[in-house]
Amino acid sequence: MARAKDGTIHYSGAEGGWGSMRGMALVAGDERPSADALKTLAKQNKPGGMMCTSCAWTKPAKPHMFEFCENGAKATLWDLTTRRATPEFFAQHTLSELKGWSDYDLEQAGRLTNPMRYDRATDKYLPCTWEEAYRAIGQKLRGYDPKSTIFYASGKASLETSYAWALFARMYGHNNLPDSSNMCHETTSVALKSTIGAPVGTCVLEDFEHCDAIFFFGQNTGTNSPRFIHTLTAARKRGAKIVTFNPIREKGLLEFRNPQSIQMVTGGKTKISDQYYQLKPGSDISAMLGIAKHVLAEEDRRGGVIDHAFIAEHTHGFEAFAEKVRATSWETIEAETGLPRADLIAAADVYIEAESAIGIWGMGLTQHVGGYDNVAGVVNLMLLRGNIGRLGAGVSPVRGHSNVQGQRTVGISEKPELVPLDQLSEQYGFQPPRDEGYTTVTGCEAIAEGKINAFLGLGGNFLRAIPDHRVMEKAWTRMGLTVQIATKLNRGHLFCGETAYLLPTLVRSERDVRDGTPQVVTMEDSLSCIHGSIGEAKPASPHLQPELAIVAGIAEATLDPNPNVPWEAWSSDYALVRDAIETTYPDKFKDFNQRLFTPGGFFKGNSARDRNWETKSGKAEFTVPEHLNATGFAEAAGVYRLMTLRSNDQFNTTVYGYSDRLRGIEGKRDVLLISPKEMERAGLKEGQRVALVGDDSDGVDRTVEGLEVLPFNLPEGCVAGYYPELNPLIALRHHDGASKTPAAKSVPVRIRI
Repeated sequence: MARAKDGTIHYSGAEGGWGSMRGMALVAGDERPSADALKTLAKQNKPGGMMCTSCAWTKPAKPHMFEFCENGAKATLWDLTTRRATPEFFAQHTLSELKGWSDYDLEQAGRLTNPMRYDRATDKYLPCTWEEAYRAIGQKLRGYDPKSTIFYASGKASLETSYAWALFARMYGHNNLPDSSNMCHETTSVALKSTIGAPVGTCVLEDFEHCDAIFFFGQNTGTNSPRFIHTLTAARKRGAKIVTFNPIREKGLLEFRNPQSIQMVTGGKTKISDQYYQLKPGSDISAMLGIAKHVLAEEDRRGGVIDHAFIAEHTHGFEAFAEKVRATSWETIEAETGLPRADLIAAADVYIEAESAIGIWGMGLTQHVGGYDNVAGVVNLMLLRGNIGRLGAGVSPVRGHSNVQGQRTVGISEKPELVPLDQLSEQYGFQPPRDEGYTTVTGCEAIAEGKINAFLGLGGNFLRAIPDHRVMEKAWTRMGLTVQIATKLNRGHLFCGETAYLLPTLVRSERDVRDGTPQVVTMEDSLSCIHGSIGEAKPASPHLQPELAIVAGIAEATLDPNPNVPWEAWSSDYALVRDAIETTYPDKFKDFNQRLFTPGGFFKGNSARDRNWETKSGKAEFTVPEHLNATGFAEAAGVYRLMTLRSNDQFNTTVYGYSDRLRGIEGKRDVLLISPKEMERAGLKEGQRVALVGDDSDGVDRTVEGLEVLPFNLPEGCVAGYYPELNPLIALRHHDGASKTPAAKSVPVRIRI
């Protein structure tokens, strides 16, 4: 554990390098992966191979020799483990016992091998047949009001399965289709749709080859999308400037040692960020106002700084935004951000000097009460100099799950206005529901209020990922039916409705052969490119079913027959589903089956990239922020801003191990990171065990105890710790107002000694 001069813990090495190789080796040792793992990795993220199940970063047309990162390799090794959670395993353990296991240990039980039914009398999962499961689930669903059910989708599910899942929900009679996006980048989708008319980023990979500056806000590339660092390294080498705003100095945006270059031998490394600013959590709005303030001041002083022609032709609301910027004092901006004026001017000068600039963000912007204004702030900056809709410029949110963006594209949405319901009605001969469905937050509220009879989960670890999960665990067992489609055991599977099924499925890297023909699935990356994926590894069990076949089986058992929807044929030939997707979305999926393995994927198109603004005004919108920070709560004595984090050995709720190498933390997750100054003020010592207490003003006890205090380089007034362990501190009501995304990056907490 390395130490800085002030005693804070940090990692002395660079992102990548031998540390990355050791990290992969440790997971390989734990998982004992199958013999197919190395073959799979060799073709991972390449045309004709398997698309990574980890992050959604794009796949280049000309891949590297090894087109996978440390976390992508961990995900594949994790999937292709030789460990098995068989019926014999479940016979040995009650669910009450398993609730005492850690998240890591639960998944270490291995791949699920058989469909299982929960038996309340013995508190165990018992094996069942697929036919029994489908029949029982369908019978229960037919007895419920469809609007009292929720069909959740994890962002890993393919385009084909997601399309079928959404269609099943609507034919059944509801739009209750929350997905992973509700917990992370829904703020992005809502804000971008309102401001530029497209719910996704505007950049393609080529833009990074021509930009002059890249601005990062609240995104940790090293942990969440390491392959992106190759793109950043190339941009730096040709002279592009990178400016980063993040409360934590994350290694992936500081320096990188390429595991596929001579740097592994020489010890060389590439500097990533030219400027790195540690602002207070939730203060990005003010930081961006500060940059804009200097841009406007330079425009007043010398002219030619902002793009007047672009603003006049393509935008609306500039004058109101400019008035807000000018009216906000530097003293206020400095107080909000914790940054001196000179730093923001230096960042603004980079923006002014750049012919083309790209704005990038992650959940450090979206997971706040004022997340909408955070994202809109990046759009404001880009609009000032016409940096949307031309080569080398744009906005580029970096999403998490490998197909979370694609799911929205093919209909996984609670908002009926985002789905071509008239086309679905004509195509399939039914009347889709037109009322808005549940999001993750509103769905949880409905479950807690006893309004939901059934929850069906297409992957994921929903119950562990959500806020207030202790409250939700108590409410969960009151539902009549819970169904989980999964590859490994997780904590969400231990809380069951009156009737509960655990249905095992293939992972993306496994062979999916139907009627003798290997099947291809597809997904959409963060840059709106569609990729085909085909698995070659031997399935973990002969009893597994593909996701699409499971969805079709439940749908057939639930719905009245409809000759327009050939569920059985779809589950045997995925090309038929792609034909159906093309019929529903002809502009985005033209010649779908003919373009599956286009190098680099095929671009589905983006209206805002073409400067076709599908907004209410018909133009791109400048936004005046309602507040100067996004936290949603006032500063008070003894109240800290908590940021929840993922470790380097983690992808969302999946914990691969106990190493957070890039932050210098090893062997533990029950930690509280806090600056030495705040430790001194609070009378804390390193290694001391404390409790965090969340907002309990509604009478709900939100406490996490036994956290080890560690000195860490953080801004004053904030603390940090790991997700999902600290989720009990987040109230369901603590979310972005526009998108309902949980505000996990600025949670009000107190420290109890």
